[in-house]
Amino acid sequence: MYIGRFVVVGPGIGAYRVSSRSFPNRKVIERERDLTVVPTSEAEETDNPYVSYNCVRPTESGVVVGNGSHTDPIAEKLALGYPARDALALSLLALDFEKDDYDTPRVAGVVGAEESYIGTVRRDALVVERVTEPTLVATYEKDSPESFDFAADTAEGAARTAYEVDFEHRVCAAGVAVSDEGVETAAENGE
Repeated sequence: MYIGRFVVVGPGIGAYRVSSRSFPNRKVIERERDLTVVPTSEAEETDNPYVSYNCVRPTESGVVVGNGSHTDPIAEKLALGYPARDALALSLLALDFEKDDYDTPRVAGVVGAEESYIGTVRRDALVVERVTEPTLVATYEKDSPESFDFAADTAEGAARTAYEVDFEHRVCAAGVAVSDEGVETAAENGE
């Protein structure tokens, strides 16, 4: 099944995976504290604004995971002191779904050590929910948050688990773990 890009968020754990039929030549790189999706050297040049973006942004209030440019304003609102629910809702509503040929939903989450939130904005709805167990939302087929069996407890394990989930057209993944000791991030590029 092809569900496109997806986010999994639970208390203390989160992941993001790029799944793509159109732009498979991408990878996740670390830039300072952020993880960024970028084209590989084999990728064809494109002016598509949805190909490269920050997918993980740690803040003092939690770690943002997301499938596009909305990741940055969510992180910025958290840094300003907005509650996670409000930062997600305001940023998703402001940027709306992607204006591409598929009206692709935006998906995102905020991972905290104790409290986490997941959200999506699509053509017909804005949904933001507090999660108490691993929850998945994707751009296609699974575009409403749903409980998801996700057995990972480290950032590396989250990235690897998301990458290996049996959904079609995997490209790369990122994982986060948040605890009282701090934030851990990891990338999985299938190499």
